[in-house]
Amino acid sequence: MRHFWIDTDTASDDAVAILMALRWPDVHVDGISTVSGNVPVEMGARNARYTVELCGKETPVYLGAAAPMLRQPSYAYFFHGPDGMGGMNYPEASLPARENGVQAFIDEIRAHPGEVTLVTLGPLTNIALAFRLAPDLPSKIPMCYIMGGAACTVGNITPAAEFNIWVDPEAAHMVFHSEMPILMVGWEHCRGEANLSDSDITYVRSFGTRFADFAIDCNASALKANREWLHDPGLPFPDPVTMAVALDPSICTRRQKHYVDVEYKSEVTRGMTVVDQIGVTNKPSNVEVCWAIDPLRWKEALYKTLR
Repeated sequence: MRHFWIDTDTASDDAVAILMALRWPDVHVDGISTVSGNVPVEMGARNARYTVELCGKETPVYLGAAAPMLRQPSYAYFFHGPDGMGGMNYPEASLPARENGVQAFIDEIRAHPGEVTLVTLGPLTNIALAFRLAPDLPSKIPMCYIMGGAACTVGNITPAAEFNIWVDPEAAHMVFHSEMPILMVGWEHCRGEANLSDSDITYVRSFGTRFADFAIDCNASALKANREWLHDPGLPFPDPVTMAVALDPSICTRRQKHYVDVEYKSEVTRGMTVVDQIGVTNKPSNVEVCWAIDPLRWKEALYKTLR
């Protein structure tokens, strides 16, 4: 059995990623910490708790950082809807929200060194705060899959940056330079062919399960925004793509370690993940970058958890 910890700013695509991990046969999710990002941290915890209960689990959900380390919060209601879940207004879960997500994460990793895979689906505030409090932590995490950044490609919140990194670039800078083993799965891998097309959505609906309906229903706002604002063909699932790679690393078909830095001083390129693809800086590699995925295999991983 593999053990995961998920750190998330739970909105619609995060919820589907959480569902995938909770329903994957050989994975146990030890805990979920929420962070300010797509939505305020309390709303993210509410959405995570609903998802956990939908899956029939009792995975603990913890409240983490309510704001970025040095900046004001920035939310993505414009993309995910007023509740972060496509305006579905799901009921409050009976599972309680727990406090002190950063300390809970530290305690979990220290209790099981080398055993817990970390998957981050939001800004990296909680992880940076944990590393500041517990400098021993990066060496105790065998692998971290980060949904964040854009490797030598366009951004989705500014021309240069992906949202999760842009929200708290100082935290991302700290985490990227922490020496924790990282695979960065940029937002570009959910685009184009990796979008769920109309026929893919119809296929998911045909499963007739509460999981399939949930995945499509709560992403209604994301589908509309992706088509009208980002001009992509279908439903984007950046967090589920990253989770799919964490669950089945062979879905990432090309990966390579590079020197990667995060810009946090400039407003023009704030949050840009600067990948030294050909080694011009002569600096040691610090982050592994996912350069390509198999779109069909990613979708099969998703379908497996929704049937």
